[in-house]
Amino acid sequence: MPSSPATDVPLVSRVPLCERAKQRDAFFDNAKYLAIVLVATGHAWEPLRSGSRTVTALYMFVYAFHMPAFIVMSGYFSRGFDASPRRIGRLVTGVVVPYVVFETAYTLFTRWSDGVPERPVSLLDPLYLTWFLAALFIWRLTTPIWQSVRWPLPTALAVAMLATLSPSVGYDLDLQRALQFLPYFVLGLCLRPDHFRLLRRRRARLLAVPVGAGALAVAYWAVPRMDYAWFFHHSAAGEFGVPAWYGPVMTLVLFGCSLTLAACFLAWVPGRRTWFTTLGAGTLYGFLLHGFVIQAANHWHWSHLAWTHTPLGKITVSVIAAAAVTALCTSPVRRVFRCVVEPRMDWAFRRDTTESARAVGRAPGEVSAGREAPGTAMRCG
Repeated sequence: MPSSPATDVPLVSRVPLCERAKQRDAFFDNAKYLAIVLVATGHAWEPLRSGSRTVTALYMFVYAFHMPAFIVMSGYFSRGFDASPRRIGRLVTGVVVPYVVFETAYTLFTRWSDGVPERPVSLLDPLYLTWFLAALFIWRLTTPIWQSVRWPLPTALAVAMLATLSPSVGYDLDLQRALQFLPYFVLGLCLRPDHFRLLRRRRARLLAVPVGAGALAVAYWAVPRMDYAWFFHHSAAGEFGVPAWYGPVMTLVLFGCSLTLAACFLAWVPGRRTWFTTLGAGTLYGFLLHGFVIQAANHWHWSHLAWTHTPLGKITVSVIAAAAVTALCTSPVRRVFRCVVEPRMDWAFRRDTTESARAVGRAPGEVSAGREAPGTAMRCG
């Protein structure tokens, strides 16, 4: 999920291992892992919302910030995207190919899990989790535009607000959701390392506690008063049965709310290396694969078991979901599925002689002549 001090979110860079170790920032790997755990846990809570105000409040609280935080980090690590042939190649292999593979796989799988054998394979209508890949493709492809305009964030917010007024935007590539989440990605493009360092101060961590507690209390209060689907960002205002002007207002309100909670979340992310730091490099795997586990579990109607609706049962379900997505981020799983999540497709692209020359420390004109440039740097590994 560009050159950066860490890998793309949630994609994994393909730099040599020794260089990757130097470039990775434990803070961001920790944040990606913890965010993906919240994503999986939130999906596990979905069947438990009915009849439980507490679970619904937790669900609303988590959905307010987990994807916004993920998307902000995605934007942050897309700052180096310049639409060069090498970047486009990585966009295709790291986003487009997984989208095609998993959109097809989810369609075929849910024919069984949902009992809809006639569900067609459509690459224009993202199914379940694949909306994020479609949106990431759009966001990253438009990165040079956002880096060129004078007021990128206000412009992106205006686009998101207008999207809520336009039900005709439709569901092709889940464009409604891509446009409404766009400001978070653009914000990430505008951020610098210093902004994240501010969140890692002790004062920010202390402030995050009452803010988070207050937000959780508000979520509990809002359960019977607000449709939590607003946090999905996939519908125009009219589809909620409210006046159209609600859309732009809710866009701004939710943006402020989500950013505040995302900041609180990041403030509590450890900056040191932990036992789960290395799992941060596999969050795309956990994100794309855990959906099959959730869909299979729902097929067997696990939520119909009475014990899952008890306090201990809900905690157990949460732990199982966190453990499952953790396992899917591990190295053995990544090795098995790398061929479809991060395929090597050098054969599909023309060689960029300029990039190749820079990689070995030669001038572009010297590649065809076969002359070594002086002072060629040694490659790592």
